[in-house]
Amino acid sequence: MYETSLHVVGNVVDVPRHNRTANGSVTNFRMASTSRRWDEETRGFVDGATLWIDVACWGELGGNVARSITKGDPVLVVGNLLTESWESEAGRRSSNRIKAVAVGLNLARGWSAFTRPARAGSPAAVPAAEEAQAEVPPTEDPYADRSTDYIGGESTLHQADSDVIGDREAVPVLT
Repeated sequence: MYETSLHVVGNVVDVPRHNRTANGSVTNFRMASTSRRWDEETRGFVDGATLWIDVACWGELGGNVARSITKGDPVLVVGNLLTESWESEAGRRSSNRIKAVAVGLNLARGWSAFTRPARAGSPAAVPAAEEAQAEVPPTEDPYADRSTDYIGGESTLHQADSDVIGDREAVPVLT
């Protein structure tokens, strides 16, 4: 069967709700993803249209999402696009929803710590909650004194891949 797979980068706009249903446990939340583009006139980014979409996370993913994200968090969602339809007093209605396969925090916007849940019958691999909370993020950037430029300059890149340097475009234009 063909499915419409997609990934969406955005922000959680409500508190995730964890529920148990006849089909298993599910965590639902709503997210917003706003496109942005560079505007030469203002020399800055301007917001475009915003996609508002519901996300359903089933099973273990749902439990992990309920423990890990909250309203306002920047997230990446990978899943399949579904359209749900129903009858209401106003007539036939429909809504798009993502059935998530994976949900993660957007580390381009902050940092996080990962905790793997302990499996039944295995030794406790999860540190105590007090220990996890006791960890303090670094206050200084350990790489602040390092250059982000190539050490050897353009000549280093040229030696590595001469096709990238020069008058030709790196990606050919298809016509």
